[in-house]
Amino acid sequence: MPKPTSASPLRILLLEDDFTLSTIIEEFLTEHGYEVVCAYDGEKAMDLGYERSFDLFLLDVKVPFCNGFDVLRELRKNHKESPAIFITSLNGIDDLSSAYDAGCDDYLKKPFELKELELRIKALIKRSALIKPDIPIHVTENISFDPKLGRLNSSGKKIVLPRKEAKILKILLSYPHELVSTQTLIESAWDFEEEPTEENLRTHIKNLRKYLGKETIQNIRGQGYQIAQS
Repeated sequence: MPKPTSASPLRILLLEDDFTLSTIIEEFLTEHGYEVVCAYDGEKAMDLGYERSFDLFLLDVKVPFCNGFDVLRELRKNHKESPAIFITSLNGIDDLSSAYDAGCDDYLKKPFELKELELRIKALIKRSALIKPDIPIHVTENISFDPKLGRLNSSGKKIVLPRKEAKILKILLSYPHELVSTQTLIESAWDFEEEPTEENLRTHIKNLRKYLGKETIQNIRGQGYQIAQS
């Protein structure tokens, strides 16, 4: 089973008040090469998030003292930008909206398979290693993208992208000089309760090309998209 390849284990903050489930997740992730620090209530998780550096936040929502949404919201306010996954039994549209508004990158509904959790963690950490949230990325010679603000700087003009288009561009830039499949883009950019189509994706790509230039995002028909090499 492949494990993280960094010199030291990647560190995960796990907030889960169900001791049995917390132990299962901790043991599974530890076996796969991660360091897991557990918290059983929101206040403890927030304290740990302030005091230590984590590569990923894995947060339940309905926990004592301070719910997971508020924990992540406060961590984001204090510039803790590590990727975050909510694990929760909540599944309403309002809950999903609250999760992403709080600053999460992914949302996994209970019950879930541990293997699926591992795959999502690996995908998020890979993307976050390539995209640093505080550093603008040059898309073309005259255009840069701020992934934290979802904003383009085009020859001094600042353009705030719609949320979906900002997510799509961030994903494409996470794989420099690589083809990103249509399926990957749809699975990563759309929330779980949405029902995207390839036509939806093409529309957002078309809108991005209006800002970036038609040739900046290349399409390999039937396969996916990539940012053109400059």
